[in-house]
Amino acid sequence: MFAIDSLLVKIALIGVIGIGAQWVAWRTGRPAIALMLLAGIVAGPVLGLIDPAKDFGALREPIIKLAVAVILFEGGLSLKFRELRHAGVAVFMLVFVGVPVGWALGTAAAYYGAGLPFELSALFGGIMVVTGPTVIVPLLRTLNITPRVKHMLKWEAIVNDPIGALLAVGIYSYIIHGGSAANGVGIVTDVVAASLLAMLIGGAAAFALTAAFVRGWVPEYLKAPVLLTTVIAVFVLSDLIMHETGLITVTVMGVVMANRETDSSHMLMRFKEDLTVLLVSGVFIILSATLDWTVVQNFQLRFLLFLVLLLFVVRPLTIMTALLFTRIPLRERLFVAWIAPRGIVAAAVTGLFALRLSDYGVPGAEAPVPLSFAVVIATIFAHGFTAAPFARWLGLDRGKGDGVLLVGANGWTIAFAEFVKAQGRAVLVADTSQLALRRARHADLSVYHGDILDETHDDHLDMGRYQQLIAATDNDAYNALVCSELAPEVGHDRVSRVIAEAPQGSRRRGRVLTLAGTPIETQLDRLQAGWTFGRTRITEKFPYADFVARMKASGGDSLMVARPSGDLAVFSAQHRPPVEPGDTIWTFVPPDDPRTRIEAREAAP
Repeated sequence: MFAIDSLLVKIALIGVIGIGAQWVAWRTGRPAIALMLLAGIVAGPVLGLIDPAKDFGALREPIIKLAVAVILFEGGLSLKFRELRHAGVAVFMLVFVGVPVGWALGTAAAYYGAGLPFELSALFGGIMVVTGPTVIVPLLRTLNITPRVKHMLKWEAIVNDPIGALLAVGIYSYIIHGGSAANGVGIVTDVVAASLLAMLIGGAAAFALTAAFVRGWVPEYLKAPVLLTTVIAVFVLSDLIMHETGLITVTVMGVVMANRETDSSHMLMRFKEDLTVLLVSGVFIILSATLDWTVVQNFQLRFLLFLVLLLFVVRPLTIMTALLFTRIPLRERLFVAWIAPRGIVAAAVTGLFALRLSDYGVPGAEAPVPLSFAVVIATIFAHGFTAAPFARWLGLDRGKGDGVLLVGANGWTIAFAEFVKAQGRAVLVADTSQLALRRARHADLSVYHGDILDETHDDHLDMGRYQQLIAATDNDAYNALVCSELAPEVGHDRVSRVIAEAPQGSRRRGRVLTLAGTPIETQLDRLQAGWTFGRTRITEKFPYADFVARMKASGGDSLMVARPSGDLAVFSAQHRPPVEPGDTIWTFVPPDDPRTRIEAREAAP
């Protein structure tokens, strides 16, 4: 019989609600972190479907800690040192200046604004220096802003997460040891020593794993399980040495592995990204479902003053002070100064130390718990819903990518690129041959010299600018490889290929451009014969059925449909996109000559 109180049902429900919220966010364009938080609150305290404290009991804390460890490791895997070429100084200042300034200002805000005792204010102020990848990464995924701002926010979130936890560890130790100066020196020494040891453990594990993978000591099917197991093992090992140092270990391990050449690195990255999406969804549902009415009732009106200070004083002053002597433009500083949502680490660490201090007998130790939830909710909604409009107002939002990326420089792709550019859209022609790109340069087209696979995986190309990628070299195998490799990165519906002479092949290797699957050699011959690119607008008076009849008579090719929203969809041998009045179809048609039209129709496959 179905039982809603079954733990198995609760686990499934958490997964369905979390991933469902992410899907709704994708469909609606709303911030995923806000929708996940709302979904958890509805499923938890409102409907009572999920009660993490009751459902998981003593397992709740280790589950959340291990999930955060994996999330931080995956975040570390995304930190490439080359990103610091333009944002390195800013990241350095955000960590080494921003953290102390933010801690001091956060402590003052908690003491004077929220009315917490000074020791608790210092503890809570330390925790509040974190933003965290659990909230920043989903937020950045929805924004198309300049890379430098993304890199600053991402590095700050991932690096500061363990630092905030360690600040809390040090202050907690200082409180329970009497708060003397002598104890303070010893505690700082212990924390620094434990942190250095944690960094060594993480670095050593990363070097050992990468060496093992490169030397073939681990088979392909075991690489992902070995990696995940190692992350958990080193996290637990470091955490046994000192609480929360495991966060440093997994972060360092991720950063080292990200910057070392590793066989199967792309496959491992995709595995970790998929796992992280699941973990972020689950952790957010558990976090928000933990908010019960007792916690809400302990919220005090004076805490509102702290929230105002945190949002409009502490964060802006911290960022402006940290970036004061850098060359970061003012508009980028303003955006970073506003975006600082807190997530699972802030709430979890606050709850953990509040419980320990309560057991130790510290008066008012439970007060930071409702305040931490208030901070999480307020910052997620405030920053989640205002990030995109604020970026647009500052001129940092580059808008929805509307361009086309053409792989392979030949007469047909260059002519098509000129047509795309004439439509007011971004276009890029990529090729490994400088000689092949000469004609594209002479046509004043944007070009990229290099292997598209290497450059895209190395983040040298901003794929967010392009809605469609078309591989149109004269090498069928390479075209198929480009599509199969990049489809998981940019979407299967956004990659297609022009065949050379081989059969069309499997859809898994990329959609074949045009309904007839016309080979590139035929397209080049048609171009020589005077075929041109054009566009036709579908209206109520000229419906799609009439257009199809006209194209059948001429023997031309339908390439893409451009919608009023700016979206692009390709016509392929495997898929014919829906066409509505108001859409514009891009075509490749023969010269307007009756004899040529008859020959084209007879030659059409």
